[in-house]
Amino acid sequence: MRARHASASPYEATIGFSRAVRVGRRILVSGTAPIAADGTTLEGDAYAQTRRCLDIALEAVAALGGSARDVVRTRMYLVDAADQDAVGRAHGERFRDVRPAATMVVVAALLDPRWRIELEVEAELDA
Repeated sequence: MRARHASASPYEATIGFSRAVRVGRRILVSGTAPIAADGTTLEGDAYAQTRRCLDIALEAVAALGGSARDVVRTRMYLVDAADQDAVGRAHGERFRDVRPAATMVVVAALLDPRWRIELEVEAELDA
């Protein structure tokens, strides 16, 4: 079984990717940026942007039959190491009880200079 989910990202059609893909019991969510429902960038601090990224990613997981409790891995890409506490706080609010494997790294840049974070999520559904 293969299913796809799309979001408001203006990049999906141009670049040719899906917000998320489910193959069997796995749900893989693409790099998710702080894009508002109208397709514009959500400006603001790292905490608000992380919450928006998580909303988008978890909405995709739900659309493909999963939930936050099915998340087994997250990857967070930051442009400023000083944002780690704000990003970690938003991540902890969503996953404090789930405790997925997580990676947080600092990168030189993201596609839009207004983005403070981009993140990926992987979920594994029960059989």
